[in-house]
Amino acid sequence: MTIKVGDRLPEGALAEFIETETEGCSLGPNTFKVSDLVKGKKIALFALPGAFTPTCSAKHVPGYIQHAAEFKAKGVDEIWCLSVNDAFVMGAWGRDQKATGVVRMLADGSAAFTKAVGLEFDLTEKGMGVRSQRYSMLIEDGVVKQFNLEAPGKFEVSNAETLLGQLG
Repeated sequence: MTIKVGDRLPEGALAEFIETETEGCSLGPNTFKVSDLVKGKKIALFALPGAFTPTCSAKHVPGYIQHAAEFKAKGVDEIWCLSVNDAFVMGAWGRDQKATGVVRMLADGSAAFTKAVGLEFDLTEKGMGVRSQRYSMLIEDGVVKQFNLEAPGKFEVSNAETLLGQLG
């Protein structure tokens, strides 16, 4: 069943490649519980099929980077990019996109979280395995407040401008 507005995010874990070691976060991949990441925060999350893919790299990530200050001005604490890739790939893609410190590049390497929210997309026939559908959502303290799911092959409603326009 696909997650919808009003639902609480399921339990799960996401990984992030940490560039600078800090207290509680070692250099390299770190795994975080979703419930800990969302607690008390307003998060703009966008998910996409894969790092370094054409639409994702040319349009999806750059839009959220470009509008990051506007999201912050509207009370968004963090912007997350979620993909079914490993944390090393997401870290490299974040560096390539100049997203470090602006957008958290979160990895769902085995698609466990993506499957838990019912948004997996099987691209096995194209050699890409199970991936995430393209979508965006606004999450407040773990509850979905806005949800925008793209039709297959489209990029029309999960962009930064649409989600930004849905904020009060």
